[in-house]
Amino acid sequence: MTETTLPELRYEPDPDAPRSALVYTFGGVAPVATVRPGQTVSTWTRDCYNGAVRSTSHLPSQVCDPRYLNPQTGPFWVEGAEPGDTVVVHFRSIRPREAWGVSSTVPFFGALTSTPRTATLQAALTERTWIYALDLEASTVRYEARDSGFTLDLPLDPMHGTVGVAPPLGEVRSSLAPGSWGGNMDTPEMRAGTTCYLGVNVPGALLSLGDGHARQGEGETCGVAVETTMDTVFTVELLKGVPTPWPRLESDDFLMSTGSARPLEDAFRISQADLVAWVSAGLDLSLLDAYQLVTQACLSPVANVVDVDYTCVAKLAKAYLPGMTAYGGVHQRLRAA
Repeated sequence: MTETTLPELRYEPDPDAPRSALVYTFGGVAPVATVRPGQTVSTWTRDCYNGAVRSTSHLPSQVCDPRYLNPQTGPFWVEGAEPGDTVVVHFRSIRPREAWGVSSTVPFFGALTSTPRTATLQAALTERTWIYALDLEASTVRYEARDSGFTLDLPLDPMHGTVGVAPPLGEVRSSLAPGSWGGNMDTPEMRAGTTCYLGVNVPGALLSLGDGHARQGEGETCGVAVETTMDTVFTVELLKGVPTPWPRLESDDFLMSTGSARPLEDAFRISQADLVAWVSAGLDLSLLDAYQLVTQACLSPVANVVDVDYTCVAKLAKAYLPGMTAYGGVHQRLRAA
């Protein structure tokens, strides 16, 4: 890991770029900039609709092209990254760029409606859009009911729905999909102060991020969080020769493994199995002893039950892991910086 201080890389996406010129995949796209291990990147990301849905009269099916959803910022070439390494992304700041966000119901999309993948003769739910006022000083997100005068201020909890690298086997995957490369995991755990670990599959890793959410409940039930543009500052590190099979997260208090698949129980199994293996290696426990510890102490938030594949998170408090330091303490060093 690089210990020298490097100048901050400011990457400013073209705000006037046509939507067809933006990035909507992980893999298959040339890098926009090179970031060195130890370097901090300051940039911004578009909302999932690229600003096309701006009022309650705008319906996604009418104003959006389904080919151009979830635009990503990047990819960034990580200098020195090779398959078998791990890219470390520490989020220093994630802050809404504007004072509004948007959510909606979308025909045949979401956890509580028929979908093309689970086809029935049921009609689609009514398509509707909600606009949220974001008060950055008060750190609130204002919910306003459409069918009554009910309002409620919810806590602002900015996060990125998508963070990932190029997939393995030379694949190119939609930015709507999550997997072992990261991608559209939609976990609220991806907030400022969190470190994300991603296994490298191609030279340079090709790191991208986007899909900013002012807040999101676990599961993202209707399929759309409070979507907004985001100003983000993150530091990249590189762990040579250290594999990470599935995306992992670390906060000050928790270690977390993710799994993405369908059906939901397979996503659950992947996240739990990865956490068991991580704890087994970190505490020098047998696999069955680690399995027993994780069973009795872990939490299992559901990230999303709406995407191409679902994502589950297995998280274990560091208080239950005495003597275990993840990835050589890189999270603590980046937090201290």
